[in-house]
Amino acid sequence: MKKVSRTLAALMSSAAVMISAVGSALPAATAPTITSVAVDDCNDDWLHAEGSKLYDMNGNQVWLTGANWFGMNCTENFPHGLWSADIDNFLSSVADHGINIIRFPISSELLLSWMNGYPYKCEGLNPKNTDGFKFNPDFCHSDGSEMNSMEVFDVIMQKCKKYGIKALVDVHSPSSHNSGHNYELWYYESSSKTAEDMATIKEEKYAPNAGDPVTFDDWIDSITWLAKKYANDDTLIAYDLKNEPHGKRGYTGDKCPTDIAKWDASSDKNNWKYAAETCANSILAVNPHALILVEGIEQYPKTDKGYTFDTPDIWDAPADKSPWYGAWWGGNLRGVKDYPVTPKSGTSQIVYSPHDYGPSVYAQTWFDKDFTEQTLLDDYWYDTWAYINDKDIAPLLIGEWGGHMDKGKNQKWMELLRDYMVKNHINHTFWCLNPNSGDTGGLLDSQFANWDDNKYELFEKSLWQTSTSGKYIGLDHQTALGANGVSLNEYYSKYAGSEGSNINGGTKGSGQTVPVDSTTAPATTTTTQTTTQTTTQTTTTTVTTTATASFEESGRISINKKPNKLTYNIGEKLDLTGGTASASGVTADGRNWDAFDQPLDSQYFTVDSSEFDNTKAGTYKIYVSSKTYPKAKDSFEVTVVAAGGTTGTDKNTPDIVMYGDANADGKVSVADAVAILQYIANKDKFNLKGQGLDNADCYNPGDGVTARDALAIQQLDAKTISSLPVRE
Repeated sequence: MKKVSRTLAALMSSAAVMISAVGSALPAATAPTITSVAVDDCNDDWLHAEGSKLYDMNGNQVWLTGANWFGMNCTENFPHGLWSADIDNFLSSVADHGINIIRFPISSELLLSWMNGYPYKCEGLNPKNTDGFKFNPDFCHSDGSEMNSMEVFDVIMQKCKKYGIKALVDVHSPSSHNSGHNYELWYYESSSKTAEDMATIKEEKYAPNAGDPVTFDDWIDSITWLAKKYANDDTLIAYDLKNEPHGKRGYTGDKCPTDIAKWDASSDKNNWKYAAETCANSILAVNPHALILVEGIEQYPKTDKGYTFDTPDIWDAPADKSPWYGAWWGGNLRGVKDYPVTPKSGTSQIVYSPHDYGPSVYAQTWFDKDFTEQTLLDDYWYDTWAYINDKDIAPLLIGEWGGHMDKGKNQKWMELLRDYMVKNHINHTFWCLNPNSGDTGGLLDSQFANWDDNKYELFEKSLWQTSTSGKYIGLDHQTALGANGVSLNEYYSKYAGSEGSNINGGTKGSGQTVPVDSTTAPATTTTTQTTTQTTTQTTTTTVTTTATASFEESGRISINKKPNKLTYNIGEKLDLTGGTASASGVTADGRNWDAFDQPLDSQYFTVDSSEFDNTKAGTYKIYVSSKTYPKAKDSFEVTVVAAGGTTGTDKNTPDIVMYGDANADGKVSVADAVAILQYIANKDKFNLKGQGLDNADCYNPGDGVTARDALAIQQLDAKTISSLPVRE
């Protein structure tokens, strides 16, 4: 989101040249010991979602607590700071400070250059690997020539692996542009005033198609290409599909403009819900284990009052009169409750990722008072994004938060948000490591070497760490997080049961570790390189370590979505269509197994419907268990109703409410939504009576018949919810 400090960016090239010039006069030196890890490290660190939490392959909870490092979204084409910072020193320091994941902003344009075979050059990196001077030598080929931007990224991923850091990529903008975050959409839209500047191929020196638009398909194809490239490397575990989709409706016209991001049920290209779902399907087709991060938008209509994206805004309207709810760019996730992002493979990989900032970025109305955590929840956080975590809908990852240490309102906001994320186990990546973020500053100084102690002290409390010993906890099962941290295996084998961590207030518990397979475990290679002006000697020693462990057989199962049909007439057969579940565990010999978001009637599960009796009205439990570990069970309920909507033949038995069946025809369909809307518009002409009126109140039953009831029926018909009533 932030603007790059123009002064520092402008000085970058000259600073790198100066370093090179000084370095040429330096004497030969002995390079530090380099430790590298083979790319295939068991591929055991992929994560998945269950409810609002993230878990590893064994069902252990994990917590992503990281920071942003931008630059690949800009015209330099590499993460900023590497013009002065050594990559090993930089990443080892990041790991030592407890950051277990880095969010890397990147442009679609740069990804397209990689995908299409003309990777852009890094502008101002200037690595050296000569007898006289070495600076970031790993960014040089064996002949001393500089690597291109794609090769540099690959090296950075290897270095992240080395220090136990995970990575996620954020598509920050269509064009490589230092202010590209200001563009509203994820593709070129001709009606946008800034599309030519921020959504076209800008590079004229290397790109054969300079000036071409970055299309909707380009956006999907390029990020999918990267996901496929890294499908077997669990260093890069997540993809943030687009940074801060935004745009305001405006005050004129009766149709939603095409140059703003919206969130509804349409298949319009600027519908972020539709676009995110389409892109997620593409990525998950090539890597079903990747996490998909979906940000919010800027404005969302007050659908409970019948407003849509076609409704124009009202100039200078007070909050209670405006048809719209506002938010930070990328921060508005109100649409999730109406239209959740649901890929074809299910929602086990979906993480919602709002951005949140303080008054130093913009003086939002919720900062006008002496704000507290509760006022921020009431005025903005809860209905905008926090409900997703609170209602156990999906995990959250606050993709950007941070700001200046002003000893005032902004610092107060940072502390309140930090404490709320810690208390509620919300994942996050701080903005940012870079010092050259104009409206927030960063964790590092202008040399990208020294840490801002005051800001880091505030931030450090939000990092995943053991409760008493203060060990930072990484996301790699085998490799510890820097010098001050532990691996995931080490945490769950040594610390989880004895002292716990700051997940969920320090609750202690045990977990399963991932065994190291001697046939696929990483080979750790220690290489000492001694270089003089006349001779070079390299000695390589390879040591492969294996571990053995015994395991207690275990497993867990949870129903993700109940079947579409939960109410039956007498004589109807049980229908499991639409129902899905996830299960995972470990066998007695240490083998891990999982089945994520699979249909209830698939090969992975056993469905016990022995209690279900379709000859008699009543409510019955249906049990689902894993075939691999039958002891793990979950259940849901179905109801059988007699003719006329009752649970029995006794005429004194009260009617059962068949939620959504407003026209009382014994089924729920779009016709019921129409009946409700007609009733709201003209109760004298389109009256709902008796049982139909009771059935119609299917959204928060008891609050009367409103447009939200009709919307809930439409969502059921579209299969974005699995049952009625909706209670919120």
